[in-house]
Amino acid sequence: MKIGHRRRFRRLGLILAALTASTLILAGCGGSGGSGSANDSGGTKASPQALDAALKKGGTITYWTWTPSAEAQVKAFMVEYPNVKVNLVNAGTGNDHYTKLQNAIKAGSGAPDVAQIEYQALPQYALPGYLVDLRQYGLDSLESDYTPSTWRAVHVGDGLYGLPQDSGPMAMFYDKTVFDKYHIDVPKTWDEYTAAAKKLHAADPKEYITNDSGDPGFTTSMIWQAGGKPFTTDGKKVTINLQDEGSKKWTAVWNPLVQQGLVSQIPGWSDEWFKGLANGTIATMIYGAWMPGVFESSAPGGSGNWRVAPMPTYDGQPATAENGGSTESVIKQSKNPALAAAFVRWLNNGNGIKPFLEKGGFPATVKDLKDPSFVNKPDPYFGGQQVNQVLTAAADSVVPGWSYLPFELYANTIYGDTAGKAYQAKSDLNGGLQAWQDALVKYGNQQGFEVNK
Repeated sequence: MKIGHRRRFRRLGLILAALTASTLILAGCGGSGGSGSANDSGGTKASPQALDAALKKGGTITYWTWTPSAEAQVKAFMVEYPNVKVNLVNAGTGNDHYTKLQNAIKAGSGAPDVAQIEYQALPQYALPGYLVDLRQYGLDSLESDYTPSTWRAVHVGDGLYGLPQDSGPMAMFYDKTVFDKYHIDVPKTWDEYTAAAKKLHAADPKEYITNDSGDPGFTTSMIWQAGGKPFTTDGKKVTINLQDEGSKKWTAVWNPLVQQGLVSQIPGWSDEWFKGLANGTIATMIYGAWMPGVFESSAPGGSGNWRVAPMPTYDGQPATAENGGSTESVIKQSKNPALAAAFVRWLNNGNGIKPFLEKGGFPATVKDLKDPSFVNKPDPYFGGQQVNQVLTAAADSVVPGWSYLPFELYANTIYGDTAGKAYQAKSDLNGGLQAWQDALVKYGNQQGFEVNK
């Protein structure tokens, strides 16, 4: 979902105003496994046939989403199932979407049957028991259809709160014309990347290897790739350690780049940033597999110049992380949860995947990631390169074991005032991460979690 992810990163740092302290206290008082009351699978377990029966019976459901493919998907679904009417609503993206959803849930009416929720946001809705556990419909049997990292992302504790819609394995997007101009080899390791940054900036001080003014999503993805596991949750017990081995492994690479002024501090997703992608003053981007669509729609001047390569690693062996991605979840308030769950199954494990891919989506389904028509498709923007060959290979090398905080979205809102200050001062990023950790520990304990106790 290229547009959704673009807006997602634009709004990092915005608070979910409607997520009140009482909501998080309720979440923090959940049971073992980190899922709280949401760990219930809804009583008697139904069979997948219940979903088929719901489709046959028909009815009306409401779907909130921002994905560009939604209109085509809904239209195709209603052609296939004429007894079902789907009311499609774009309630906004980022803070707008989540605030409206939270307000409707708290009011007890007005919430959709199905809502798009980013992987990072899922725990904040699953933990208080706002979402239907799809295990009750037998959808846990679909595990082998998805990549391990995305399947893990739709679980909170033992509960299954959606089916993966897309994935964002990271890769390196680079401007080949810039690399050729300065005779820079495509870096395979972070040491080589640092050397390329120095060579480029020395040749032209107006050009930078990349930009980074402090982005929480980028930071956590980079720590993920480095093998860090700074966040763990077990019921209301939360551990935060942004000084773990993986975190320090990443800062050892990134500190010199920031402190020596080798990365631009142009804010991502700004007009100036898109201009830099188009004119070559920003030479690489380390982002998720949905990024090609962003280039094509928002930096058309760079067409033909850019290519895709594997993300640099610490030892030259393939390793990456996820960056972005969403699921569709059934809201507990739904009056027709079986029909809503059937729609989710169709969207992300049925015929809904085709229109999603046609609109530039990057799949989470193993079958589609291995489909030759997808893998080998040339991309004119990237000089005809078969970019999905690189991106699908990245999906197979995501470092396992990552978990988000149960208040990840709140964490993003305070990043700029903690870790972000290290970027502004070009100081030690470890100190910035420690400040972020201290604030998160304090906040979590205030909300009823037991953080670092």
